[in-house]
Amino acid sequence: MPQTVLLAEDDRAIRNALERALTLEGYQVTAVADGVEALAQAHKTPPDVLVLDVMMPGIDGLQVCRVLRAEGDRTPILMLTALVETQDRIAGLDAGADDYVVKPFDVEEVFARLRALLRRTTETNGAPVDVPKQAPDTPAAPAASGRLIEAAGLRMDPQARRAWRGARELELTRTEFELLELLVRNAGIVLDHSTIYDRIWGYDFGPGSKNLAVYVGYLRRKLDEPGAPQLIHTVRGVGYVLRED
Repeated sequence: MPQTVLLAEDDRAIRNALERALTLEGYQVTAVADGVEALAQAHKTPPDVLVLDVMMPGIDGLQVCRVLRAEGDRTPILMLTALVETQDRIAGLDAGADDYVVKPFDVEEVFARLRALLRRTTETNGAPVDVPKQAPDTPAAPAASGRLIEAAGLRMDPQARRAWRGARELELTRTEFELLELLVRNAGIVLDHSTIYDRIWGYDFGPGSKNLAVYVGYLRRKLDEPGAPQLIHTVRGVGYVLRED
């Protein structure tokens, strides 16, 4: 069966072009023009993935995302946005979106991000997520239960998709959780940008992409505590490393 996409975009030209491209790519597409229709369709026939324009009249994409997440709907969501400021992108992640594409976009990038979201959904529901093997000297080690992984004061339960810093549980989106899990499993090891893109998104979007920096920044906001050491460190020109200095 083809995978189903619910597309909500108020610009008719973009909506028609993207619907046609997705259909040719093999997806079964339902295209609507606003957030009200998107919510109605999502409730009627839940799709495998949603593609939501941020700026729509009435109920916008962010509100659609918030409503679905508040209802406990964890269907992956890709946001389409003409807003390029970091805070605007963070607003989408805060609403519960899993990823975003900035307009004007290359349709191949949309395809790549959808494949990554759907692959991660399949892995979460079935096979284990593909992550680099832990180096012998990394501080991250499984807990005695064999279920938790720990490093730098963080604990994660990959099966239950839960994470804690100390006694405080972290509220993480799907992408944030997978990024943090990758860093925890490789604590003390510098992971370069291309490796992270490949492991988390399944595609390297190139040196001009700000996607990874936005997610790292947002993850830091959730991890950092007053008076406590920062855990995610930037290695300029290379990538990121998790360690407790």
